[in-house]
Amino acid sequence: MKQTIFLFAFILPIIQMASAQDVKTIGLSLQQCVHQAVENNINVKSARLDKEKSGYKSEESRAALLPKVNLSGSFQDNLALMTTVIPGDFIGQPGKDVALQMGSKFISSASININQIIYNRTASLALEISKKSEILSELGLEKASEEIAAEVARLYFLTLTTTEQQKLIEGNIVREEKLKNIAQVMLDNGFGKQVDLDRVAVNLENYYTQLSNTQATEEQQLNMMKYLLDLPLGQSIVLTDKADTLLLPSAPTAVTDFSEHVDIRLLESQKELNLLSQKTIKSGYLPVVSVAGLFAYQGLKKDFKDYYSGPGRYYPYSYFNVSLSIPLFDGFEKRSKSRQARMDYQKTVEKLHSTKESFSMNYTNAMNNYLNNKNNVIRQQKNLKLAEKVSGETSLKYREGLATVTNILQDEISLSNAQAGYLTALYNFKDAEVKIMSLNGDIKNLIIKQP
Repeated sequence: MKQTIFLFAFILPIIQMASAQDVKTIGLSLQQCVHQAVENNINVKSARLDKEKSGYKSEESRAALLPKVNLSGSFQDNLALMTTVIPGDFIGQPGKDVALQMGSKFISSASININQIIYNRTASLALEISKKSEILSELGLEKASEEIAAEVARLYFLTLTTTEQQKLIEGNIVREEKLKNIAQVMLDNGFGKQVDLDRVAVNLENYYTQLSNTQATEEQQLNMMKYLLDLPLGQSIVLTDKADTLLLPSAPTAVTDFSEHVDIRLLESQKELNLLSQKTIKSGYLPVVSVAGLFAYQGLKKDFKDYYSGPGRYYPYSYFNVSLSIPLFDGFEKRSKSRQARMDYQKTVEKLHSTKESFSMNYTNAMNNYLNNKNNVIRQQKNLKLAEKVSGETSLKYREGLATVTNILQDEISLSNAQAGYLTALYNFKDAEVKIMSLNGDIKNLIIKQP
């Protein structure tokens, strides 16, 4: 038993190492991530199914205007024929009632029935509504694709920013370890203090803690990216674009017309759908005209022998029917529904107007935010380089005995603040770019596959 456990404990790490080697790391650009998400994300898949379903709904509405053809047949064996009583006077037996069995023991029939609507305004409008709903579903798919594209873009650059943060912290650790070695040497030679070495050690441990937290955050963000892209959590991925990659090659221009934005087109289509619903309700007051026809044969036999091949009695019958239905009074049901539909239309009109106003406001704010964050990135880059320069000069003075550990730690706090400020400004700038693209429609550029 012990030998088996030892063997398993020896083999398991080898199996795990082999499995880890089988998982290949894949590099993903921003556009590759967007394409993968648009193809596989659950929200987009659901919108794609809704679009396909709306197509079948249109076919269902169209079916109401097409002819209906039914073929039917029956066979009946009357085990006991129906008995009726007639006055005997009819058969020369006056003064008494006579019981007679009437009918045939075997009865069969075969018929074909055709129905066709000639005029039904409600059914015609229902077809128009289903086609408009199909357009709405297509716009819903477009909206879902743009939303997932924006979400992936934000997460992509957030993850890249976290990666940059990790690199900066690793640089801080390298610099702090060098400082710790210098402090140890100075303490060993009698030129330093133990408290200075302890301060450096505490600061170094803080950097290690920051690095651990940043690595955990990056892993969580990559796992979220895998979820959005519908990739296995065990798949190793690397984001290949840079954190400062420009999404907008040039500064965005002012936009006043948002009529082509998917949200506006959705509301415009919804408004048209509300109008059609109102017309459909009112069309219930119009007459309905339809035609129907039937052709059939009925067989009546007393004996089952040679039922279909022997001499028999087969009687054809048929009819042609034109029907007209005129609604007169429904207790004001359609009037109430029409008024409700009118309220829905007015609500959509108000929402459309409000949405257009909000787009103008949001785009103006997004433009200001974009310009502000762009300037912040430039300022924070300069501030970071200056903080690195000051920290380096202070470290050099410390080696020469012209500065204290306290001076170095103060400069490192300033450097850490400058690093955090730069990373925050960088991500805010990326977020502002995504916001601009979502409002002016440029987000589609991330979805469209480049040749």
